[in-house]
Amino acid sequence: MAQSDTVKRILDTAEVLFAEKGFAETSLRNITTRAKVNLAAVNYHFGSKKALIQAVFARYLDPFSERLNRALDELESRYSPTPIPLEVLLEQLASSVLEVPAERNSLKVFMKLLGLAYTQAQGHMRRYIQVHYGETFQRFVDCVRLATPDLPDVERFWRLHFMLGTVVFTLSGLDALRDIADNEYHEHTSVRDLIRRLRPVVAAGMQAPLPELPTEAARPAV
Repeated sequence: MAQSDTVKRILDTAEVLFAEKGFAETSLRNITTRAKVNLAAVNYHFGSKKALIQAVFARYLDPFSERLNRALDELESRYSPTPIPLEVLLEQLASSVLEVPAERNSLKVFMKLLGLAYTQAQGHMRRYIQVHYGETFQRFVDCVRLATPDLPDVERFWRLHFMLGTVVFTLSGLDALRDIADNEYHEHTSVRDLIRRLRPVVAAGMQAPLPELPTEAARPAV
């Protein structure tokens, strides 16, 4: 078996097992057994479990980051000197996600992995994403800031993370949601149909009136 085939087999197996079981619960032995390779092959190609997790994410984030940067270049050129409209930014973000090669239900798997990276203790993963892709994500956030000038920075922070949570939950549960739509509403829904429904909900959330938060004096003691 060629080296590239070995690496692909390890990555294919690792991403599925990580999504099914979680990072901590998936051992290298689980991966090597299902991939039918020995532990030495994993150590040789990746060096550690942390590096393997990072390599799984890189298969998605490298092409996603490249596509999003190219798209933002084009949008900034088209709309300059005015900000890119929020709806256009959200549409482009969705398009960039969907353009990443979708082999083996990879969109669903990747969204599960992304959710696990934030809900499990994977500090190294967050640092890796910040170092390698932070510039791209910050560029998108800066565009959103220009498109939502009335939002305080802290409110924008929360709303972006609420948006991320909504997208991750929806896309990682694609099969269940489409089954419900089919069985209960007799509607066959494609991924792009689902994105079209999701976009106005997310846009409305980003543009909703500011909540009336209690002042420090009025906050209940915890």
